[in-house]
Amino acid sequence: MTSIHQDLIARVSHPDRHAILIDTPFGFQENADELADRIIAYFREHVGSEIRLASFRHSGRATALEVGQFLSSIDGANYIFAGPGSPTYALRHWRGQGVRDRLIEKLTQGGCVAFASAAAIGLGAYALPVYEIYKVGNDPTWTEGLDVLAAVGIRCAVIPHYNNRDGGTHDTRFCYMGEPRLRLLESMLPDDVLILGIDEYTACLIDLDAQTVTVHGPGGVTVRRRGMERRWERTTFALADLQNDQGPTLPSPASGGGSVGEDSPMLEQTRAWGASGRDAVARRDVDGLVAAILEMENVLHEWSSDLGGAEERDQGRAELRQLVVRLGEMVRGGAQAGMREQLEPLVDVLLLLRGEARREQRFQEADRLREILAQCGVEVEDTPTGTGWSLAHR
Repeated sequence: MTSIHQDLIARVSHPDRHAILIDTPFGFQENADELADRIIAYFREHVGSEIRLASFRHSGRATALEVGQFLSSIDGANYIFAGPGSPTYALRHWRGQGVRDRLIEKLTQGGCVAFASAAAIGLGAYALPVYEIYKVGNDPTWTEGLDVLAAVGIRCAVIPHYNNRDGGTHDTRFCYMGEPRLRLLESMLPDDVLILGIDEYTACLIDLDAQTVTVHGPGGVTVRRRGMERRWERTTFALADLQNDQGPTLPSPASGGGSVGEDSPMLEQTRAWGASGRDAVARRDVDGLVAAILEMENVLHEWSSDLGGAEERDQGRAELRQLVVRLGEMVRGGAQAGMREQLEPLVDVLLLLRGEARREQRFQEADRLREILAQCGVEVEDTPTGTGWSLAHR
């Protein structure tokens, strides 16, 4: 698939290409480091492009900073690749982390999401637990997918390796399911969900600008619904042929893919300051980033008295955490002189929040704030006379 990656990378609209490899699907494997190194070498030597590892192998063992850095890597990328491994493992650790929203944002802002094999299974509304069924012997069932393709009007279950023949004497088509199990699985899908089958060594390229789908490779792309199939090979056709009856719906990146209504004024404010902070990061402007973080904290403080809008508050906090992570990256990179003076207003606010959490016996939250500060290069010291801080020497 070398030529496919070369073509897709060339299509990225931004002049600066930032490609990342997400290792979550194979993050449980003992040779995960070796696999990541091989993929990075493949892109460098054959595709002719550098790709950086965005590692996220276990959501439960990742620190707050590591989660933030992983999401920041997605935010800053315009070419995102993920591939082999276990779809259910990847989905288990991606859920609840904001990965879906960020992938949709790439699609709406001229970036490229190139998912293959196990990772591709996760893009549908329903995902196939391949290993659990084929290797472990679980009864055929579906698990919840990221449903990223719904954002372009395709409610589906993605089945790669659609034409697999590895079984020889037994049917391993449809990603090792075979026809009898596929029929059973198909009967479990809602009426508005189709099966999108992609043959081996074949790419299904969806171009949102041109509203087209192109099939590359020796195989084909098949749409199946209730046993009826339509297939395309080595051709380009209209995206509308894959879309459900209601047509495409592109939610805003923060909508979470649910119903899209009007956002609250405070959520709009936090997003605006989040955008301002990201602009400051691009300019390497520490003062501007600190100002954006402090303004966001003020908005969230005012918001705390509102009994409703918990989901939107969580989105605002996520924006704030991302900016704190980016600030930590700038600190470690030595963005400019006089760092302590520039950081002091922000650190004081975070220490104030930590103090309130300790007084209210929310010790887990207090420890998390201290951990974030430490990993961003700020050492906190509790003394009988109060709490002090200093910049760590790195």
